[in-house]
Amino acid sequence: MVACRTARGPVALPAMAAFDDDLRFAHVLADAADDIALKHFRSLDLKVDTKPDLTPVTEADRMVEETLRGVISRARPRDAVIGEEYGMTGNSSRCWVLDPIDGTKNYVRGVPVWATLIALLEGNRPVVGVVSAPALHRRWWASKDSGAWTGRNLAKATRCRVSAVSRLEDASLSFSSLTGWEEQQRLESFLGLSRSVWRTRAYGDFWSHVMVAEGAVDVAAEPELSLWDAAPLPVILEEAGGRATDLRGGPFVDGGALVCTNGALHDSVLTQLNGGPTPLRLT
Repeated sequence: MVACRTARGPVALPAMAAFDDDLRFAHVLADAADDIALKHFRSLDLKVDTKPDLTPVTEADRMVEETLRGVISRARPRDAVIGEEYGMTGNSSRCWVLDPIDGTKNYVRGVPVWATLIALLEGNRPVVGVVSAPALHRRWWASKDSGAWTGRNLAKATRCRVSAVSRLEDASLSFSSLTGWEEQQRLESFLGLSRSVWRTRAYGDFWSHVMVAEGAVDVAAEPELSLWDAAPLPVILEEAGGRATDLRGGPFVDGGALVCTNGALHDSVLTQLNGGPTPLRLT
């Protein structure tokens, strides 16, 4: 365990909340990340290396994380930081979690579905989360007890609300790939879930989950994620009225499986993914 101890349309933002300053700071970090990542996106001289786990890492990944760490060290010197590329620094109950580019394989191939993920944890629970996808011209964010939002800045935003779909046979399911489910020996359970729903699409990475928050998708599930792959997602989903848990229904704390739903479908989805009975589909 890491011890870094739909209503649609523009609406008025909520009153000042406990984490308002931290949320504003997270947007400052996201702005800095966007500038760097967009500058290198689709550049012909982008340097790409392969990490020991055989996943790609670019110079943009490293530059984004280095820059954000520098900003945090100056503005929040007492806070800890954990990031995908440079591990953990500091020892505090407040910990910033950074994924400089979620969707690096997309980034390398010129696919615009990638984002910087930023979260603030307090006692291992996310209280602020930002997902910034500048190539899609989208950003999603939330802070505890202040709702979930999407827009380009704090002043003009649309509130995120999960869908009201209450039956699996009416639900839209998104995921990243089947390989991970096979590696976790849960492929048959996942395929059972996919056969139970109305529609499946592999939007992948962060995009699957934030679309649950805004009501465009009803279920998103991944079998194995690192903390930085998903740290901002639970607070965004919960503030949008949904649920984000592990396969046991507990909090996503330090990595593993992540299941995001609109809440109404959550127990049924967990039952399916844990090998429970497949519901009969009405024709």
